[in-house]
Amino acid sequence: MLELQQFQSSEKGITIDEKIPNAIRLGNYVERLVSHQLNHDERIQILKENTQIISNKITLGEIDCLLLQYQQPIHLEIAYKFYLYDASVGTSFLEHWIGPNRRDSLLLKLNKIKEKQFPLLYSTQCESLLEELNLNAKDIQQQTFFKAQLFVPYSKTIEFPLLNRKCIYGFYISSKELSNFQECKFYIPKKLDWIIDPHTQVDWMNFNNVNKRIQEFHQKQSAPLCWMKQSNGEIVKMFVVWW
Repeated sequence: MLELQQFQSSEKGITIDEKIPNAIRLGNYVERLVSHQLNHDERIQILKENTQIISNKITLGEIDCLLLQYQQPIHLEIAYKFYLYDASVGTSFLEHWIGPNRRDSLLLKLNKIKEKQFPLLYSTQCESLLEELNLNAKDIQQQTFFKAQLFVPYSKTIEFPLLNRKCIYGFYISSKELSNFQECKFYIPKKLDWIIDPHTQVDWMNFNNVNKRIQEFHQKQSAPLCWMKQSNGEIVKMFVVWW
């Protein structure tokens, strides 16, 4: 996709025993998880992580990770995103995938990696970092560790010519459509828990309580991610959008 090479990592599950600060941003949290996974892969040696590239006290960007995999140096950019399919946005399939609050898009992120984050490796400001690690930029492969959860409009079928259908984690609805699920139970996870699979061991809310809470999010033009437990016990993930 846009000529970006996806990093092939071990799919083996890893137990994380370190304490994660509650105030950490979701993007930084995912970087910690990926770092933990890479450190437990015997094929990989991490050389440098989260290195800011600065020029005249101005931060030009950040190199997420430099590593060796089978002695091949790799510049790895890490991303974990949530996108909703809206056919009214843009004219191409990739342009239709936008962030829950319409301030982000899949195409924008891919272009940022290709046009800003990857070229940073070849900047003069990055030379001292590579010299420190005894690396030459021309020998380094550039890859992405790009994971995403995709959400489609409720009760609509979407064709997927480019993306992996396994990335579909649920659907999204408007606040008006929420009334179709008055018999269900709901839970609004904190943002760090957006990446996990729903489970039953939470404090479920009824329709009236969750509807009030969602309206509070919408007043701030924020679309919450919700878990919804249906009458048959099935739990689904969904966004309730304000737009």
